[in-house]
Amino acid sequence: MIDRQVIQAFSETFRGALIQPHDPGYDEARSVYNGMIDKRPQLIARCTDVADVISAVNLARDHGALLAVRSGGHNGAGFASCDDGVVIDLSGLKGVRVDPGARTVRVAPGCTQGEVDHATHPFGLAVPAGIVSTTGIAGLTLGGGHGYLSRAYGLTIDNLLEADVVLADGRQVTASERENSDLFWALRGGGGNFGVVTSFLYRAHPVSTVYAGPIFWDIAHAQRIMQFYREFLPQAPEALCPFLGLKRAPSTAPFPQELWGKRICALISCFNGSAAEGERAMKPVRDALPAPLLDAMGEMPFPALQALFDPLLPKGLQWYWKGDYVKDLPDAAIETHLEHAARSPSELSLMHLYPIDKAVNRVSAGDTAWSCRDAVWSMVIAGIDADPNKAPELRKWGREYWQAVHRFNPGGAYVNFMMDDEADGRVQATYGANYARLAQIKRKYDPDNLFRVNQNIAPAPAPTRSAQPA
Repeated sequence: MIDRQVIQAFSETFRGALIQPHDPGYDEARSVYNGMIDKRPQLIARCTDVADVISAVNLARDHGALLAVRSGGHNGAGFASCDDGVVIDLSGLKGVRVDPGARTVRVAPGCTQGEVDHATHPFGLAVPAGIVSTTGIAGLTLGGGHGYLSRAYGLTIDNLLEADVVLADGRQVTASERENSDLFWALRGGGGNFGVVTSFLYRAHPVSTVYAGPIFWDIAHAQRIMQFYREFLPQAPEALCPFLGLKRAPSTAPFPQELWGKRICALISCFNGSAAEGERAMKPVRDALPAPLLDAMGEMPFPALQALFDPLLPKGLQWYWKGDYVKDLPDAAIETHLEHAARSPSELSLMHLYPIDKAVNRVSAGDTAWSCRDAVWSMVIAGIDADPNKAPELRKWGREYWQAVHRFNPGGAYVNFMMDDEADGRVQATYGANYARLAQIKRKYDPDNLFRVNQNIAPAPAPTRSAQPA
């Protein structure tokens, strides 16, 4: 805990708002997207500029305080906050600058994915990112970032060109292929382990109107649909990204009331192109599979697709999720999925398989910190409900489901789909052969592990000097 007099002196030079437990807005300021997280930091430093970020890093380091970094606050494990420590809140650092000629986008760390989409769309461009527009772009990027454009354009990190980073010692540096290239390599998938990113520069791609939306089938057809899906995906055009879900139809408009709460197998797809081209890409699906309960695919602006599920997933719900990379989907795995999905504890609980093949696979495992470049899907199992009393049930279902299917999958997972209770070795398994290099870079840039409220990469031990001959 930092002495109050120290905080008082700090407040005289900090331009942003400093929020402490006795302040009226404290409970709102400390709340994050996942309502299951209830952490109480000693100090929330809501930064207005890079100088504030540097000051807050120095404060936490110099006084031995636990430090968390918050952008959008979406991290499911609650790493955007901490108990009794300092939270560097970047949510006020906004700004998106699009260079349509160079097809690049400069983004401040407080921006959400939706704000980036809003800025790029008038230029007919988009940065590959996730599927929920309220997600903070910073945490999404540092974990890797996958979504509707991944099969064609790669992960978010594959489109990161440069980042400005405040390090543990208070310096700000630029990381790119030309400057601090080792840090740049580590930032691309290594999470928040290496510093506070205060600016991102991305490559953007031509995306405007897309042919997209959900198709729902009765859960009775799920086995057939999943078997078809595993064979269809490798042949599907890269402009088409269909992700599969085992879930329930939402009990809200615009979904037909007769479907509300019904267990379904869904394909939620995006084709980057015209409706005519999209219909051709989806024709094998419609020809091969039974008549759906709902086919809501149509033309829409890309930002509309990105925000499509926002009303279903407001801030404050209870979330417990588990992830895995998936390389194969054998019949035994499908049967296990269906067995556990049938016991989902709430209407919002789900399992999704997000495609990370094609363009993602064309990057070598050692080119970025994200190492699993031969996976086909990134899986998430998410127990979700509005009622805090259901939290134990959500955790139990998520853990049991994950334990049952994990035996079919390799050891690691997308770090943004991992909670804070992952077993020892899980982070190492996620980074595989890249972990040792990440630990060395961590020692170089954050030797005392100041940035440890994350899926932590421990600094490599310093080499010992051999005894000199007398």
